[in-house]
Amino acid sequence: MQNAASSQRSPTTGLLLGLVITLAAVLAYASYITVQLAGLRKLQSEMVDRNRKDSLQLLRIQNDLNSVALAMRDMLDTTEPYPLTAWTAQFDRIHQDLDSGLKLEENLAGASRTPDQRRYLTQSVAQFWDAVNRMFGLAQGGKDAEAREQIRLSLQARQQALSTAVSRLLVENNEGEQQAAVRIAHIYDGVQRQLYLFLAATLIAIVLTSLYLIRSNRQIFARLAELSEQRSELAQKLISTQESTLRHISRELHDEFGQVLTAIGSMLGRAGKHIPEGALLREDLKEVQEIAQSTLNNIRTLSQALHPVLLEEAGLESTLDWYIATVGRQTGLTLHYEKTGQPFPVETNAGVHVYRVLQEALNNVSRHSGARDAWIRLKYASDSLELEVEDHGTGFAAEELPRGIGLVAMRERAELIGGSLAISPRPQGGTKVRLQIPRGKVDANGA
Repeated sequence: MQNAASSQRSPTTGLLLGLVITLAAVLAYASYITVQLAGLRKLQSEMVDRNRKDSLQLLRIQNDLNSVALAMRDMLDTTEPYPLTAWTAQFDRIHQDLDSGLKLEENLAGASRTPDQRRYLTQSVAQFWDAVNRMFGLAQGGKDAEAREQIRLSLQARQQALSTAVSRLLVENNEGEQQAAVRIAHIYDGVQRQLYLFLAATLIAIVLTSLYLIRSNRQIFARLAELSEQRSELAQKLISTQESTLRHISRELHDEFGQVLTAIGSMLGRAGKHIPEGALLREDLKEVQEIAQSTLNNIRTLSQALHPVLLEEAGLESTLDWYIATVGRQTGLTLHYEKTGQPFPVETNAGVHVYRVLQEALNNVSRHSGARDAWIRLKYASDSLELEVEDHGTGFAAEELPRGIGLVAMRERAELIGGSLAISPRPQGGTKVRLQIPRGKVDANGA
């Protein structure tokens, strides 16, 4: 019972669970990628770009310090025609530009600059400009020699110290850029690695889902095959039971009722002989005798229709000859019957199924097609037996194949004798039923 329940269980729940897991994995990975890209964007914005701008300001500061160094070198040259005080305006411009660059650099440096570095740089710059002011004060007092000595002993050393500090900051910025590049590369590597892992996990999920679906489909198809086999066995039993029942009813009608009606007709005939000619009773007896004979004929016809004993006595071909003529008289249809090929004896059980297929096909023509003509073709081929029933009635659309119980029974009978049944609409209107059976399945000599 558990195995049956397992085989009948729908794979929908498992497939939905797999879909939910896959979607959750996609969303999780998308979130992870979003966070990583946001972090990368922030890192580039806050570190790489900021370091680059900071380096530009440091280069500006270093350029100002170099300008100061060149000016001081010219100031120490005694061959210069200008007094030392003439350099005041140039030093003021450099001072303003240097202060502006230092302020911008301090804002760009941010948290990457230590308090000691900030303090050292600020104090060194302040001390340098104090020394410059003192130097210009000496020059304005006419003490050019002492002013030049101040440049030589103090200002040049302070300028070199500032240049060294700025160069060190530039080196730190370059190292920071390199570290940022390493971190960015690490993030890219991590994202790439996670991408490969995600793709691998997705492929595994797809493979597992596909295997589960294949397994479920195999179970479903195995169950369908089992049900189809059971249905086929049940159909065979039902058809066998039906034929057995019809055979029994046919024999009862033919033997019991036929003998009774035959006896009644005989007794009525003998009784009529004892009644004078012209007597009213004699006419009544004769009428009753005719009714009994007519009923006997109808019972025999019905008996043959239920189970044609003629099949066992004369074979399929003679039975179809009799049946087609009988149906034409009973239904008023004009039946065009064609036989081709070299006839061979058909096994009785197979003949019963062929007879039933023809019977159902002609019933459908009479009841549903609206046609007054039908074409019946019986072909004895070298490798098969073929039966066609065609009408030019209303027919049906190709996508609306009728599924009545009679048509189902026709297909089951065709399968029972190893044949195939095709029911198709005609393009000009009407329906064609074609039964084809391998000769080895129906040939009485071969069997």
